[in-house]
Amino acid sequence: MKTPYYVIHKEELDRGICKLKQAFDKYWNNYIVGYSYKTNSLPWVADYFYKAGCYAEVVSEHEYKLGQYMKVSSERFIYNGPIKSQESMIEALMNGAYVNLDAWREIDWLDQLPKDRHYNLGIRVNYDIEQACPGQSSSGSEGGRFGFCYENGELKRAIDTILNKGFKIAGLHLHNSSKTRGIDIYRASAIKACELAKRYGLELDFVDIGGGFFGGLSNKPQFGDYLRVISSELSNYFNSQKTKLILEPGMSLIGSPVSYVTSVIDVKDTTYGRFVVTDGSRTQIDPLMRKTGYFYSIEQAENKPSFVKQVVSGYTCMENDRIFVAENKPELQVGDLITYEKVGAYTMCLTPLFIKYFPAVYVEDKDGITLVRREWEPQDYVSGSFVGGEEL
Repeated sequence: MKTPYYVIHKEELDRGICKLKQAFDKYWNNYIVGYSYKTNSLPWVADYFYKAGCYAEVVSEHEYKLGQYMKVSSERFIYNGPIKSQESMIEALMNGAYVNLDAWREIDWLDQLPKDRHYNLGIRVNYDIEQACPGQSSSGSEGGRFGFCYENGELKRAIDTILNKGFKIAGLHLHNSSKTRGIDIYRASAIKACELAKRYGLELDFVDIGGGFFGGLSNKPQFGDYLRVISSELSNYFNSQKTKLILEPGMSLIGSPVSYVTSVIDVKDTTYGRFVVTDGSRTQIDPLMRKTGYFYSIEQAENKPSFVKQVVSGYTCMENDRIFVAENKPELQVGDLITYEKVGAYTMCLTPLFIKYFPAVYVEDKDGITLVRREWEPQDYVSGSFVGGEEL
């Protein structure tokens, strides 16, 4: 197969969703798993999770329409985020989807809905997670920007406004971005859900804790560890027979089961050292170029002695497209394969169309390897473009 390409390892994917469902069955057997489209919305991936029983967790009109195009049932959407369109939000609520309000304009849009029926209407809570879990939130001392702030009274004002319009608040959404993915974050969110429901007299149909879990690493918290803590706190106020627990995993399910295979295309020496050039790029496994290390393996046609220092680089014209430094590793040569593991999250969706287009994607299972996205060609890139008034 022509490199570079991604490989989705289906059996590992199967094990991940199975472990999550087993943990739910043990700790809170009234639940919804919403697969996060933003993490990886490759059509094969989205379809896989839908067929596994997951809802489509979407955060824009484009993602919502993608789910519709993929024939997701109208009631099996969870619609989050600050960039909903008015038309798609109203349609989603009317069709039975779970919608978590994030902005005041969305509260204004509720006026278009008939008031004589039930909606799966939730509201996103912005609370000081950094105070509850010092050093663990992604926003840190700057504070989070999503949802309605509890501490300054905005959440109370939003709740009152929704109730005064004649709508029931069916759920709370308490997703927080965590740089640690630690269990304490989820404990704090579950405690806050109980506190808010009690304080504001809310009879909730669902509590949505969001995503951001570890997955695929044996030395990190497992799904059961998270759910044991979440359910323990929620059960102090909620009845699992009456209130659904919603989780929105993405990275923890799709991150680990995906590999990226590249080839060495050139080796050159300079006065600063040896550079190994590959046909892959850091932009395709780490689009934001923030990671300091990667899981990788090397496959060589012939064994070579170790070399002191080799800087493995990508194909782009950017000097910072340097992927890792191989110190005292086998000397790399043209044709050797370098495979990067655990790269399924926030890669295919964030990979830029810079210099080269999207690589092919394959699925590997017990029956072999199947192509699920061909490598993009120029005709894919220009699709929908116009030159001189004519569509290319």
